[in-house]
Amino acid sequence: MALSTRSNFERPDDAFRMIVEAHRGLSDEESADLDAALVLILANHIGDIEILGEAIALAKRRMLEASQQQQQQQ
Repeated sequence: MALSTRSNFERPDDAFRMIVEAHRGLSDEESADLDAALVLILANHIGDIEILGEAIALAKRRMLEASQQQQQQQ
């Protein structure tokens, strides 16, 4: 199985909104805890260590790229 990076949601905006709403009213620490718990639950659901590794690498690359773009704009 290859890492899918396209939306698999019929209504992706609803999925995004659900995640945002789950964080409403939480402190920064609680929000980080929720994210960590959600990642672990979904990683377990996927159950493929290679896909997990690909996803982690992609997330890190995207974070670095966003950080670099932000620095260039300043």
